[in-house]
Amino acid sequence: MIDREIKYTKDCMGCSACYNACKQGAISMNSDQKGFTYPKVNYNTCTKCLMCINVCPIINKKKVNRNNIKAYACTNKDNSVRINSSSGGIFTVIAEEILKHKGVVFGAKFSKDFKVVHSFLEDNQELSKFRGSKYVQSEIGYSYKAARNFLEQGRQVLFTGTPCQIAGLKSYLGKEYNNLLCQDIICQGVPSPTVWESYLACRTAEQGEQIKEISFRTKDEGWHNYKMNIKFQSGDVYLKSKNEDTYMKAFSKLLSLRPSCFKCKFKGEHRKSDITLADFWGIKNIEPSLNDNKGISLVLLNTEKGEIAFEQLKGLITYKEVNFTDSIKHNPMYGKSVPHSKLRDAFFSQLNTRDFDSLVNMYAKDTKYKILVRKLKVYIKNKLNI
Repeated sequence: MIDREIKYTKDCMGCSACYNACKQGAISMNSDQKGFTYPKVNYNTCTKCLMCINVCPIINKKKVNRNNIKAYACTNKDNSVRINSSSGGIFTVIAEEILKHKGVVFGAKFSKDFKVVHSFLEDNQELSKFRGSKYVQSEIGYSYKAARNFLEQGRQVLFTGTPCQIAGLKSYLGKEYNNLLCQDIICQGVPSPTVWESYLACRTAEQGEQIKEISFRTKDEGWHNYKMNIKFQSGDVYLKSKNEDTYMKAFSKLLSLRPSCFKCKFKGEHRKSDITLADFWGIKNIEPSLNDNKGISLVLLNTEKGEIAFEQLKGLITYKEVNFTDSIKHNPMYGKSVPHSKLRDAFFSQLNTRDFDSLVNMYAKDTKYKILVRKLKVYIKNKLNI
């Protein structure tokens, strides 16, 4: 049924709206050979109620045009939170405000075996697990169904995710809830969980012991030169910059992304969220005084609901309103999709037959000129503290 309605598999985002909507449990989310999940219908159980089709945000795409989007450069006043966040620590402030009113926060976290899964929390104790970027497509599971249950109970809900996950939630719900606040990110794309698992297996084999903790973006040497940080059970640490770590190299070279990411339907002003968060990479050109290399968040308020929520946070953050057009100049992924990598299929075809590091280094290899230019940029940034 779903396969007949979505003409090409590459258009499916794996948002799991159909999976959550099926009352018969006739839909499962199955991984393909590249590790991306797609819905599969058990027609022996299916009653042809069409709920799966009715909630698909691709089949039933509703165009949204946001006007008068407000943009802010922001940081959390709590420096410890800011340092342990990917950029300025604004997610934590939003989440804490929701939790303060006995609300529920949904977001992505690591499972015990370091898969990335969507879950929820109802107090501050596990908020740190939701903090920080996770460059893997998270498993939604029944998060949409759980969110609806909390909303129907009258509780405030903050749902965070990628633009396509927010679109999936909104389409699944089918109506607006005043007690729902949605926050997405400026997203380049979501890498394959299988690529992530292959990378973790490589790191574990290399170290000869199990992983204890992971941070995609440790800022020990500053926000501009963040590093992959993996702590092992013995206390040993793997620490490499985004330009050296093979997982991040595969991500930046577009080798590991989901097919739908190359033509994302929910970028720009068509996104369904109330608030969009991102790194404010262009801050040095707009507000140089704020560029202390500790992380600055770009906060985009897409709706009136987002503006109201932001007003409640102002006492806890440092903020400055900036021009919206200027704010996204150095965040091109706000409004456009990345191009399809010509090397992607070859990369995936050898993923299970070659050592992960050598495979990535073969397909994500930079020219000597690019390496030199990158080193010069890092040197200049460190020298000028920009």
